[in-house]
Amino acid sequence: MDEEQKSEEINTPNKKGHMSEKTRNIVEWVICIVIAIVLTLLFRYFIATPTVVKQVSMYPTLVQDQRLIVKRTFRITGNMPKRGDIITFEAPTHTYSSGTADQSNPVAIYMEDDRNLIENFVYNVLEITKKSYIKRVIGLPGEHIEIKDGNVYINGKLQEEEYLSDDIITESEIFTDFIVPDDYLFCMGDNRGKSTDCRSFGCIPYDKIEGIVVCRFWPLNKIGTVK
Repeated sequence: MDEEQKSEEINTPNKKGHMSEKTRNIVEWVICIVIAIVLTLLFRYFIATPTVVKQVSMYPTLVQDQRLIVKRTFRITGNMPKRGDIITFEAPTHTYSSGTADQSNPVAIYMEDDRNLIENFVYNVLEITKKSYIKRVIGLPGEHIEIKDGNVYINGKLQEEEYLSDDIITESEIFTDFIVPDDYLFCMGDNRGKSTDCRSFGCIPYDKIEGIVVCRFWPLNKIGTVK
């Protein structure tokens, strides 16, 4: 073999090696995409995620179609919501009717569906088909809640609720006088007459809380913190 032929062989790409390099590039891209998706899901589940107001139960504080950022760092830190915080949580599957509620056990009922691993991932992580509520934290674990005379009393003290409209009256036909259980929260909407909340379905367990509202980013003229 002369020198010219040797040189030509050396400079000609090896077909097998060329295909291997192409495959390697594809695999690297796939890995990068998978990592990006995983990091996005982890951020969304443990740090923060956007959400949209879909009902009128928090009017006038929140209006339909406004967009919010909710933080989820409590899933890491264990710092649970405080009184006055606006939270999102999984909607209970049962609402009590008048006369059927047990005041000594004012807890929300969740009928768990028989889901496999993939269905659980879609429901709890991707949150597809999941129904959620947005309400304000009123009562904390161990507190005595009374709803009477159009007002809320906590441990016998009238609750001053400056975020409510002047004409709002707080009434309840179901849960009216109870103690918030440990690891539960009592929540209500600011638009009391148009809100289905813990007065109807009971207190929310910590493990059903999804996020704490930190700010509003839409519409642009309403950007800022939410109180």
